[in-house]
Amino acid sequence: MMRGNQSAVTDFILPGFSNFPELQFLLFVVFLIIYLIILVGNMVIVFIITLEQSLHIPMYLFLRILSILETCFSGTIVPKMLLILSTDHKTISFAGCAVQMYFILFLGVTECFLLCAMAYDRYVAICNPLHYPIFMSKAVVTKLTAGSVMSGTVIAIIQTPWVFSFPFCGHNKVNHLFCETPPVLELVCGDTFLFEIYSYIGTVSVVMLPFLMILLSYIRILYTILKMSSTAGRQKAFSTCASHLTSVTLFYGPANLTYLQPKASYTAESKELLSLAYSLLTPLLNPLIYSLRISEMKGALKKILRRKLCSSKL
Repeated sequence: MMRGNQSAVTDFILPGFSNFPELQFLLFVVFLIIYLIILVGNMVIVFIITLEQSLHIPMYLFLRILSILETCFSGTIVPKMLLILSTDHKTISFAGCAVQMYFILFLGVTECFLLCAMAYDRYVAICNPLHYPIFMSKAVVTKLTAGSVMSGTVIAIIQTPWVFSFPFCGHNKVNHLFCETPPVLELVCGDTFLFEIYSYIGTVSVVMLPFLMILLSYIRILYTILKMSSTAGRQKAFSTCASHLTSVTLFYGPANLTYLQPKASYTAESKELLSLAYSLLTPLLNPLIYSLRISEMKGALKKILRRKLCSSKL
């Protein structure tokens, strides 16, 4: 990390929910339970897809990666929140804040493009089913996954050192729950005009462009579904798409509001609520959304449990 311009600041204060001291213990218990459910729920999805060979198709391979990303994303944020809620240790080191910001950017951008890849998969499956084996071959899935990961890596490598190369002149209280770019940037006492231009362009590129691609894919998907003569076919297509659309809404809604709304509309409370939406709510609900809505997942889980029960009896 570049620290040549960094003056007095050696760590940052993350106040968390210090305005509500009477709720600290309750919030700790609630967030701990949510975090454990996130870990168990997403790892169960990874477990099912890994063990069940019939699920080794693009849609579920993408879902497995999404579950890993969600687990890592919450793991980057929630443990520090729990530490702050359970102790008086409300600081994070300069390097620790930079590392947290790096992984938030890396995992968040990767998920943006992965959700776009999942929309493309549904588009090909429904609109061009005869060409699906060609357009969604193993090589294509690998390239889409690698492209998503590389996008996250590039953005995180560029943005994180740039933010922490600015001078921080003594004021070190981050009015947020974790080290996200906008609240940390508020502590900078140098000229951030160029960075803000880059940040806005970058946000539009990595948030809005994939979102528009997803929207266009689903407009075409909806048109194709409505033309289907089979009621069962329409219901199956809607079912697989509904899970992905719900995930997109949960992820992109708070992200757009956080990064694209004007600065004047920001309040500490609104930022914290929005951050909780995509750091806790999305990872929490995704396993429920996919496990309950997709019949193949439920069928695979039943088969795995039956195999385990039979082997234990033997």
